[in-house]
Amino acid sequence: MTPFWDAITGRTTPKKADLDSLFLVPSAAITLETSAGLTPTGTGSVCFRAADGAAYQQTQDDVIALIRDDADKPDVSVQRDDFGFTWLVVTRATSDVEGLCTDLHAVNTSLEEQGFAGGLLCTVVPFADTTGRKVGLVYLYKQGTFYGFAPTGAKTRDNLLELQVRDELKAELPMEEDLQRWLALWGAPGL
Repeated sequence: MTPFWDAITGRTTPKKADLDSLFLVPSAAITLETSAGLTPTGTGSVCFRAADGAAYQQTQDDVIALIRDDADKPDVSVQRDDFGFTWLVVTRATSDVEGLCTDLHAVNTSLEEQGFAGGLLCTVVPFADTTGRKVGLVYLYKQGTFYGFAPTGAKTRDNLLELQVRDELKAELPMEEDLQRWLALWGAPGL
């Protein structure tokens, strides 16, 4: 299709994911710590819609083996949520944000390279402070942008903290400006 035809029909071309943006999270972590007292929890996850079939299962197994073969031996698990989405969860030392982001990048890239990009939804890196406040820095795969999700209960969230995260990080990360895309990730690992 041509850009002209897309304009006439009202279609827009989705922004291509820039997975290298995940490598900006370690510097954003320093900003969150100094501005809001939020530090990484050491857990991160990639959420995707799992495909059926042996090829997908082999790809998932390969990704898990790749991460487990790391010299630091991060913990890797696979969880399914109440909505039918799969979460590949990686846990490292809280101080190793760089390693965590490298692992999450590897998961996304591996699924993308094997043809499963259509199922990738988001990547979450949780942060917490000493009072128990939590916020997940969420990377929307299909938008190529980040937003903060700060659950405070089973179905409640701290919108003020989410806006504060956006304002603090907009100079460092591509932040999602459309608030309707700030999805509630109830039950996300680490939050």
